[in-house]
Amino acid sequence: MPQEQGYTVVAFLADVGQEEDWSQVRSKAEKLGASKMEIVDLRKEFVETMLFPAIQCNAQVSRCGKPDDCSREANDGGADSTKVAIYLALSGGKISCLAPWRDPEFFQRFQGRNDLLAYAKKMGIPVTQTTAKPYSMDDNLAHCSYESGQLEDPSRPPPNDMWTRTDDPMTAPSTPQFVTIQFEKGIPVKVSSEGKEYTESLELFIALNAIGKTHGIGRIDIVENRSLGGLKSRGCYDSPAMTILRLAHLDLEGLVLDGRVRSLRDQGYTFRPNGEVKLRLYRGNCDVFGRSSETENLYSEEQSSMDSLVDFSPVDTTGFININAIRLKKYGLQNLEESKSRGEL
Repeated sequence: MPQEQGYTVVAFLADVGQEEDWSQVRSKAEKLGASKMEIVDLRKEFVETMLFPAIQCNAQVSRCGKPDDCSREANDGGADSTKVAIYLALSGGKISCLAPWRDPEFFQRFQGRNDLLAYAKKMGIPVTQTTAKPYSMDDNLAHCSYESGQLEDPSRPPPNDMWTRTDDPMTAPSTPQFVTIQFEKGIPVKVSSEGKEYTESLELFIALNAIGKTHGIGRIDIVENRSLGGLKSRGCYDSPAMTILRLAHLDLEGLVLDGRVRSLRDQGYTFRPNGEVKLRLYRGNCDVFGRSSETENLYSEEQSSMDSLVDFSPVDTTGFININAIRLKKYGLQNLEESKSRGEL
């Protein structure tokens, strides 16, 4: 871009947990002609303002300097280019989006990843992708995503050597590891496992990623819809910490949240339970091994017991049945009348 188009480029990179050698990143930016390279550590903000709120709703992204234009490497068939262009509208038109994949001069010259790899080789641009492993990868604390290459055939399994944030579950330790997660208002505040405790937000998230990686937790392989209507793509993700935290949060909700209120939460609301969940991690599986809450006790062991009638009379069930059966009786009578009119009875 600097050499061929004459732009002054200020490169920005947010450190959100991707595994990078920052000295190499700066060196690469300089070699490519960037006048400045901004790297900002946003890991803690990423965890506290994006990932933890995502956990609260059980869900499965700054401005430096004063740029006139913003460019983001993204294939225009995907979501990234579309989201960046729409987001920049918030600048009131003061920042425009340079989108090479929508420029005929660019996409006629580079019609795919192989063309780009050939150009990078010719120009001495260091890239991690190869023709054998041309995957499009986005890495951060939450997950690493993979697209392209053989993944474009949804019938083919992803290769084992593709994954970066999870070890192979088939060769994971043969001994399970137990993890206890404490939540306050739906936010994980303490993680305990094998005699170690983690309480700081970024620290505990990194710890769960490391533990989950060892046991192969959080591999996802799905076909999904792109932003542009009608287009589908196959994406693979490995997301250890998010997988563990989401399961624990969902399970805690089951203990402390009324069923009908929970159905409202499923429509897009968040709920912030307090409590503790114990999990077992073993060869790709994450299983709940117990949960408790000292502050929100909808669950009563005595009321739920099959060996106790305290605070419950079986006679009360009769009224419940009679009331809930009213509409079913009417429906049944209507079916009988219709069957008689058709001569079926």
